[in-house]
Amino acid sequence: MAAVLDADVLRLVAITDSLRDGIDGLAGRAAAAVRGGATMVQLRLPDESPRVLAEAARALRDAVSGVPLLVVDRADVALATGADGVHVGSDGILPAALRRVVPDGFIIGVSVGADDDLVRVSGADYAGIGPVFVAGGASAGSGAIGVEGFQVLAQQCGVPAVAIGGIAPHTAGAAMAAGAAGVAVISALFGAADPMQAARALRSALDATGR
Repeated sequence: MAAVLDADVLRLVAITDSLRDGIDGLAGRAAAAVRGGATMVQLRLPDESPRVLAEAARALRDAVSGVPLLVVDRADVALATGADGVHVGSDGILPAALRRVVPDGFIIGVSVGADDDLVRVSGADYAGIGPVFVAGGASAGSGAIGVEGFQVLAQQCGVPAVAIGGIAPHTAGAAMAAGAAGVAVISALFGAADPMQAARALRSALDATGR
């Protein structure tokens, strides 16, 4: 059975990008994003070893203890480090299979980018749907599914949907209007000079929608 997930934790999901500033730097930027209003943090470091990923997970767990921390694609690391859950990509383990071996309350998210991915949603607590926009906020081209594509998948997935891809303050409102429970961002936060202020700007845009 999926965890009972408070949809409020999906409002602004901060996804890490790299260890260019080291683990301490990454943890500091994540903490700043949370202070600015991020409601969940996903640790995504696909090029790092399990050992480094676990070290980073422990650092982030302490730095962002007030919000859920999920590890992307590595449930083993999430469980070993006391993280709150895992987000699995469209080619990762099925959430339904994972659900059978994780403890109660463990959060599972899944990526959805097309109709074919909807069969993977069973067992997940939420779906990250996208890419909705491309750089600059355009909602079509370069593989983006657009607002309309997001809306169709969100209506069909049966769990809260988080919009990802090209999310910025000027695009967040359109995603929410299309039925998003929240948005997930990478570069808009971790590429910002001031992640706390960037998170505040995103939260202001989200809160202005009244949803």
